[in-house]
Amino acid sequence: MAPPSIVRSALSVFFEYDTPRIVHIRSKKVGVINRFLQLAIISYVIGFAIIYKKGYQDFDDVNSAVTTKLKGVALTNLTDQGINGTRVWDVADYVIPPQENNAFFVMTNVIVTPGQQQDTCLESPSVPDGICSAEKPCVPDTPVINGNGVKTGACKPSPRNSSIEVCEIYAWCPVEKDDKPSKPVLLASQNFTVFIKNNIEFGKFGVKRRNLLEDATDSYLQTCNYNSENKSCPIFQLKTIVEMTGQDYETMALQGGVIQILIQWNCNLDYSVEDCVPEYQFRRLDSNDYKLAKGFNFRYAEPYLEDGVKKRTLIKAYGIRFIVTVEGKAGKFNFVPLFLNIGSGLALLSIATIVCDIVVLYFLKARKFFKEKKYLDVKGADAYEMFDSMKQSAEYESTGQTKPK
Repeated sequence: MAPPSIVRSALSVFFEYDTPRIVHIRSKKVGVINRFLQLAIISYVIGFAIIYKKGYQDFDDVNSAVTTKLKGVALTNLTDQGINGTRVWDVADYVIPPQENNAFFVMTNVIVTPGQQQDTCLESPSVPDGICSAEKPCVPDTPVINGNGVKTGACKPSPRNSSIEVCEIYAWCPVEKDDKPSKPVLLASQNFTVFIKNNIEFGKFGVKRRNLLEDATDSYLQTCNYNSENKSCPIFQLKTIVEMTGQDYETMALQGGVIQILIQWNCNLDYSVEDCVPEYQFRRLDSNDYKLAKGFNFRYAEPYLEDGVKKRTLIKAYGIRFIVTVEGKAGKFNFVPLFLNIGSGLALLSIATIVCDIVVLYFLKARKFFKEKKYLDVKGADAYEMFDSMKQSAEYESTGQTKPK
């Protein structure tokens, strides 16, 4: 199209005005489609958006603080691990570190290497980089990869397996034991209990709650335990938590694991605030089916002096790490979200009109007839006629007719 024609077309559109025209169409097909779409939209707005999703309420997310306190003691006899006598493990021993944010760790199994001191000894044959031969010498002053110390350069037969030669190292000797017990050393930890104290606030509504009954007494806390029949008690036995994840405590205690304790606060403040209580869910975050790096463990040392010599007891601790997560929201009636949802629903009703227009104008057999009834071209006395005259000239040229003079 030539530039003058474009300008004239633009002027023609500029001097036009479109106004809606109501056409009352009597058709069974179109009527059924229209009513069905209107019913579906109204059902969605009222049933889903307003009732199910509580579109008549204003919401606020939970703000939370969690503290934990464990109780329990265990008695072990580690004579077979080179430790004389029995040992009592209390909270200061098996909870490492003593305080964490929204989490706590409980030791369930242990490998103890006592009497270590700075000296030279042979690397464990279970460390690949510690194995040596004439073709693979021990390079002095280089650390053993994933091992226990620094190579001295000597290569000697391993006392555990004389057919294998290992590097001599400078390290904490003797090196760490790698023989895992067949049963958890601290299996008594299944009877330990944890008190989870959770304080929450919905700041928008000025509501504060905690996961402890307002009329609870000291005697109640000393005797209650959370279970399927008493879900209001905030004291949990570790065995109960693990079993609610579908796991066996003894199996999990052997190599450790990670468990999430989920506290959900979903409150409807249109009712009594006393009905705003938490729900607990438990799930294991890692898996017992992993082939490598299964469970959860770490090492720590207990240093001491013996005849003026610095020594230490190395402890490889296996255990369960419990992560406490709090989520939730509260809702309360408010006219603003209600009116917004109603207004959105009324706007959605226009979809029914659009769909029906498409069906009438493009799919029905009588679509030409309906187009004539829907669109009416009205020319005012001051109408811009340039575009119409150009259109008529183009029609005459396309049909080969002569324009009348």
